[in-house]
Amino acid sequence: MPSLADFTLPLLDGTPRTLGAYAGQVVLAVNVASQCGHTPQYAGLEALYRRYREQGLMVLGFPCNQFGGQEPGSNAQIAQFCALTYDVTFPIFGRIAVNGAEAHPLYRWLKAAMPGPEGAEIEWNFAKFLIGRDGAVAARFAPATAPAELAGPVEALLQAEGGREAPSHSEPGRNVRPGSPFGWPRGE
Repeated sequence: MPSLADFTLPLLDGTPRTLGAYAGQVVLAVNVASQCGHTPQYAGLEALYRRYREQGLMVLGFPCNQFGGQEPGSNAQIAQFCALTYDVTFPIFGRIAVNGAEAHPLYRWLKAAMPGPEGAEIEWNFAKFLIGRDGAVAARFAPATAPAELAGPVEALLQAEGGREAPSHSEPGRNVRPGSPFGWPRGE
């Protein structure tokens, strides 16, 4: 099965970035949009990143225009919006599709590894995937899940050797892979 390191995508400036650059880190992958009701989550994602980046957290944003046309801007406009409105310092990649026949292979992998309560498809903007240091998907969070709610799961993975051995948590509504350090049930 692939891991995060197997994918390469362009950053907003067009520079190709292999996700292997984040090997050994805990990664939070989020499909983002600048005109969504969840857009203020950029502030929480940035706060989470600043709080845990020195411990090994990397937040990655993947703009997507598939949900209500809420990310219509060019890559340059997206970069400007993120910098000026939310002072985003974590990497933002070029706009991609996350669902359907045009879904980027990264999102095909994420969805196959961790289907959501509605099946494999991404429900809306700001769906979140937490990936352990081993490069495997550890958990999926609904778009409405506030970034601050991810502090416990992020800390557990950061403290875990290889992103696996961590204290168990019991929070309904989260999906996790078998053997995950979290006690959340799949498919709720």
